[in-house]
Amino acid sequence: MTMPNFLIIGAPKSGTTSLYEYLKQHPQIFFPEKKEPHFFSFEGRTQGFNGPSQANFMKKRITKIEDYKKLFEEVNDELAIGEASTSYLYIPEAVERIKKYVPEVKIIAILRHPADRAFSDYLQHWKDGGEVFLDFADALKQEEKRLSQGWSPFWQYKGIGFYYVHLKRYFEIFSPDQIRIYLYEDIRDEPLKTVQDIFKFLNVDNNFTPDFSQKYNVSKLKRMPRNTKLHNFLTQENPIKSFFKVLFPMELRKIITGYIKKKNTVQVSESFKPSLLPQVRQQLLEEYREDILNLQSLIDRDLSAWLKY
Repeated sequence: MTMPNFLIIGAPKSGTTSLYEYLKQHPQIFFPEKKEPHFFSFEGRTQGFNGPSQANFMKKRITKIEDYKKLFEEVNDELAIGEASTSYLYIPEAVERIKKYVPEVKIIAILRHPADRAFSDYLQHWKDGGEVFLDFADALKQEEKRLSQGWSPFWQYKGIGFYYVHLKRYFEIFSPDQIRIYLYEDIRDEPLKTVQDIFKFLNVDNNFTPDFSQKYNVSKLKRMPRNTKLHNFLTQENPIKSFFKVLFPMELRKIITGYIKKKNTVQVSESFKPSLLPQVRQQLLEEYREDILNLQSLIDRDLSAWLKY
């Protein structure tokens, strides 16, 4: 059975979706229709996760090797066969599983300034209706508590950004020749140069030019709550919600809460642009400083700009 010979492992909110779409256009590259199967992160897992919007989380993941192999059944004569799952970067178990199943695989990662990435991730969760805290600093304070309560590892706004810690596992188990690390700025400012370098890495025709006109996975806030307390009540577990679960069937509860949520939101002005507060950014950079310095040496890139407030 065909298995991937390259993987895009992340980081989330760093341009991985754009890279996936650009590479997918190449006639010698195969990607399955299902993006982010997360197989190597969750193989064998049957238990779900706690937290908002997590009821069907594991149903969307592939946890059996037989199902994973089916993703690549339509491979024809493509030279590079890949998939993209951002959780492979920061879930420790993924590295060993990748080594077990595809030891010769090529690894590609894109990294974004860790504080900017964390805030962008927060906005994405907030836009999707899962994040209950309207202040980024408050959400950061909940990170360890949420993980201890069994929330999905996807909720690590800060934790995902310790790139040296995560990538060191790959450099310890795979040959450096199998790994390519790029920065968010590479795909943003020089997309053609970046993808052509990846084409060479994957041993496909590097003269191919993808269409770069479309932007992918851009977080935009269109609506926000009128009443924060009501928003938190509707999205967090509490005794009253538990009581209503006994009284009303799930479908009826969805209709009622959906209606209230809609009425409790207001259209966000086009001029409204959430920002990462300087003091929060500074705090994050202090926590990331040692990791960034170690990362510089690991990937041989100047990251001094990341250390500026």
